[in-house]
Amino acid sequence: MVTQSAVAADPEPPGRRVAEREAWSTSGVRVLVLGVAMLLAGIALLVFAFAQGSGAGRTALIVVSVLILIAGELAVHGLTSVVAGEARAVQLFGRYHGTIRAPGLHWVNPFARRRKVSTRIRNHETAVAKVNDADGNPIEIAAVVVWQVQDTARAIYSVDDFPQFVAIQTETAVRHVASSYAYDSRGSGELSLRDNAEEITQRLSAEIAERVRPAGVLIIESRLTRLSYAPEIAQAMLRQQQANAVVGARQRIVDGAVGMVQLALQRLEEEGVVELDEERKATMVSNLLVVLCSEQATQPVVNTGTLYQ
Repeated sequence: MVTQSAVAADPEPPGRRVAEREAWSTSGVRVLVLGVAMLLAGIALLVFAFAQGSGAGRTALIVVSVLILIAGELAVHGLTSVVAGEARAVQLFGRYHGTIRAPGLHWVNPFARRRKVSTRIRNHETAVAKVNDADGNPIEIAAVVVWQVQDTARAIYSVDDFPQFVAIQTETAVRHVASSYAYDSRGSGELSLRDNAEEITQRLSAEIAERVRPAGVLIIESRLTRLSYAPEIAQAMLRQQQANAVVGARQRIVDGAVGMVQLALQRLEEEGVVELDEERKATMVSNLLVVLCSEQATQPVVNTGTLYQ
């Protein structure tokens, strides 16, 4: 059973899919030499024919020279050069006949059309998009994707303009991922855009790869290049983050102070330094917590009397 997502990812019917295959070609150097020789021979023969007098022999020479020139022109016209990082898709009378990827000079059917396709690695950076995250907060997000044409036949014949197709699908995937996760998890343990950058980029790469698969494009890598709250809520969210940081720091300070007080009381009791009743223990605990939790240095008070005065 074909799901709706599969149909959306690959709308082309299986019977009409075009896949890349190797095109027939031969060495172009030999054909180039032969073609040039035929053109020179045809020109020389034509000049010789016009130099002859009128008659059937002259007419025959002209016809032969014209045929040789046509054959030489077809030989030269079938030459096609392929440089590294490019490919040539061979199309004859509207039908795809394969792709030439090997660099060098090749000769193919002179009536065939050779369409150039770049197979180099490319970068595409999306524009900064304003999207609402999973919590409804407006954020600004942008990404860069590294991609390469893997199947030249699908890149040419399955989509209209494959670079534009990659750009639009990348932006769509970025917006979808941004709206599927919250900007900050706030300690909830769920995936968030800021706290789980590696996992988010992996899912972004997978979604982009699925979307551009009909165009025969390979996604090498994708990364978020910008991630921030929208300007209208940036200050409010910054104050919230600062408040959360202060609360978290205070909590750690209190936890540490309580542990130190417990250790101090335990050591005093075990070593028998002094015996304290419950009231003096409470006073000592209060003083220690003030000293340990205060943001400013405390001023000690020296008691010259007894503990109860």
